Amino acid sequence: MEEKIKWVVKDNKLNEDASQLSNELNVDIIIAEMLVSRGIKTFDQSKSFFRPNISQLHDPFLMRDMNIAVERILLAINQKEKIMVYGDYDVDGISSVALMSSFLKDMGAIVSTYIPDRSEGYGLSTNGIEEAYEKNQTLIITLDCGINAIQQSKFASEKGIDLVICDHHLPSEALPKACAILNPKRKDCNYPFKELCGCGIGFKLIQAINNKIGKKIENILHFLDLVAIACAADIVSLEGENRTLTFLGLRQLNSKPRLGIKLLINQKSKIKINDLLFFIAPRINAAGRLAKPSIGLRLLTETKKDKLIEIINTIEELNSKRREVEKSMANQAFEKIKSSTNNNFYSSVVCQDDWHKGVIGIVASRLIDKFYKPTIVFCESKKGELTGSGRSIKNVDIHEILSRCEEYILSYGGHKYAAGLKIAKKNLINFSQKFDEESGKLLNNNLPSKQILIESEINLRSITPKFFRILNQFQPFGPANKTPIFLSKNLEVFGDIHKVGKNKEHLKINISQDRENIFSAIGFNLSSKIEILETSNFDMVYTIEENIWNGKSTIQLNIKDIK
Repeated sequence: MEEKIKWVVKDNKLNEDASQLSNELNVDIIIAEMLVSRGIKTFDQSKSFFRPNISQLHDPFLMRDMNIAVERILLAINQKEKIMVYGDYDVDGISSVALMSSFLKDMGAIVSTYIPDRSEGYGLSTNGIEEAYEKNQTLIITLDCGINAIQQSKFASEKGIDLVICDHHLPSEALPKACAILNPKRKDCNYPFKELCGCGIGFKLIQAINNKIGKKIENILHFLDLVAIACAADIVSLEGENRTLTFLGLRQLNSKPRLGIKLLINQKSKIKINDLLFFIAPRINAAGRLAKPSIGLRLLTETKKDKLIEIINTIEELNSKRREVEKSMANQAFEKIKSSTNNNFYSSVVCQDDWHKGVIGIVASRLIDKFYKPTIVFCESKKGELTGSGRSIKNVDIHEILSRCEEYILSYGGHKYAAGLKIAKKNLINFSQKFDEESGKLLNNNLPSKQILIESEINLRSITPKFFRILNQFQPFGPANKTPIFLSKNLEVFGDIHKVGKNKEHLKINISQDRENIFSAIGFNLSSKIEILETSNFDMVYTIEENIWNGKSTIQLNIKDIK
């Protein structure tokens, strides 16, 4: 059974801060309330929010161990040591490796790259260390991984290999043995912004090296396109330094994109963060999910057009296959949950031995969308062992849940809303029951309800060209700066109702309020709501977006729900 959607309007009641800001900025009170709800209460804070620039980037040497990392890398370059740049196999890791290896090569370093495939598993591996040893590489720089590589770091040390670890995942109490560990989440790190992605930390490292050798920051700004892609793909908080990095990265993508991205996206219109999240990132990921992550890396580093066209053709084929596999697995998972007589109450745990390991994370996200419960999807990775990918819902920390299930887990790691784990196959039932029990505790034994968080209730007449222009300046949208969703009441259809799409699953209508202020609206997968539209006036929650058709730009409402 699909969850009913609850509408929750933000408590953005008029206050002195919003009223004063509205006057100072000469903007609608709705805009001022949106700013205040994001912690922006003054003219100067508003200026920084709407006009991100490089002066807002923090000093990279505020990060613990940064100076040590810089000195070790410069020593390796000067002494012609061989360096391995090692990254995780997701978009953040691949982008990080592209950034770091390209920067070091520009400096004349002797560099090779290593990205494990999914069969090898997440994180710094003994295989990678063995390869570094065989190639006489004396320094490994890890990106987007390594913070919990306790045993692997000892192995590297035994082989005479130094480690510089750049990671944003939560550290354990014990830290690995390394020359330097760059992670703002370290308890002993006073870096002012904690939510950088792996590629963001990689950028801070090259910023520090660039600074140390006396170069201007403009020397490395062309790498920010990679940081923007990583921030979008890893769904990090888009506030503070992440907002600045992503804003500047999008500017780079729109002014001078690297050739691989330019050929891949093949469009003349402006690249926005949704293009990174829903177009570019899935294609980079598809290579790592179904083939080799090195294909995605080559997309980001190759400079020859003919080779890039071959790479892009391969990526498009893999992405099409990924979609087919994902659809099949998701349908099977839906049926398992619907038909199970012993299905968990507060969570969803599903397993099928032959599911594709590279796609279980996407399927977990699909299950969240449909059933809105903390979710784990398992497949068999080797005989007697299951690999799982977990996703969670608002205010439910899946990493915390897994920490309470450790008696049934071989290994795990991740974030508040996404995690990976391995368990013995024989422990599946016990793990599933314990996972459900602990999910229930975090939910206070209340079934979760899917919510739409509404920015504000507005009248359609508020949607003026000026309002829309300022609204666009809130971009890039993402966690901590969500795309604003508005509520308007007592609406009616103006003209005919059109069902569109291959299976007529979408709605296309014109709506009005008080028989004026007519707007075009699209509702994806909302054709089931047609009866409401035909029989009465209705309330609607929606986002406001630009629609470009035949070169003409108009305001369009993207319907999220109707009541």
